[in-house]
Amino acid sequence: MIDKIAATVAQALSGVEDGSTILIGGFGTAGIPNELIDGLIEQGAKELTVVNNNAGNGDTGLAALLKTGRVRKIVCSFPRQADSHVFDALYRSGKLELELVPQGNLAERIRAAGAGIGAFFTPTGYGTELARGKETREINGRHFVLEHPIYGDVALIQAERGDRWGNLLFRQAARNFGPVMAMGARRTIASVHEIAELGALDPEAIVTPGIFVSKIVRIDRVATVAGGFRSALAPTD
Repeated sequence: MIDKIAATVAQALSGVEDGSTILIGGFGTAGIPNELIDGLIEQGAKELTVVNNNAGNGDTGLAALLKTGRVRKIVCSFPRQADSHVFDALYRSGKLELELVPQGNLAERIRAAGAGIGAFFTPTGYGTELARGKETREINGRHFVLEHPIYGDVALIQAERGDRWGNLLFRQAARNFGPVMAMGARRTIASVHEIAELGALDPEAIVTPGIFVSKIVRIDRVATVAGGFRSALAPTD
């Protein structure tokens, strides 16, 4: 019987190795799997490469992971914002490597990993510092840059509902990078607010099929704050 439900975050994250590339879903604070990030901090893996749209906000979630000093490199589109002081301090002191990737390229490079695409040409970034050292080509009168897939060892994503087979539905903008990251990683761990009975999810509405998901863990939604949702770990007893 296929059952991908993990009883705890710690159980879901067991086996994450030092030196892993971790794809973390989220756009700003929307869809950030904070409880999984907190679990990764507790788990202790180090020398990580983290891929996310941003580089952390404030002192929680991804910023808290960076603050531990266990992230070697971050690959993202928007590293700096008003409250990115953790990233700023680490980067300026030379303790964190940054690979800056335009947002569309970031999504497509992750999707390419899941789709088995060896590389692709894109006009985004041509003629800028982001294209330095990369192959370029003129196609039909336009200039393109060759970009390669971003493969993840582990993806941490947040979904709204899931079943024991790992099928996932997302909530509005919280969907963002989750589906492509689930495709682009060898192992995907998803937090969900509701576990549905098998067959209760409309097959036509499933966004991420269970074939791309390794483990799901339920997280209680405990409060609504600033137009979003704050969560707490589901009871394990």
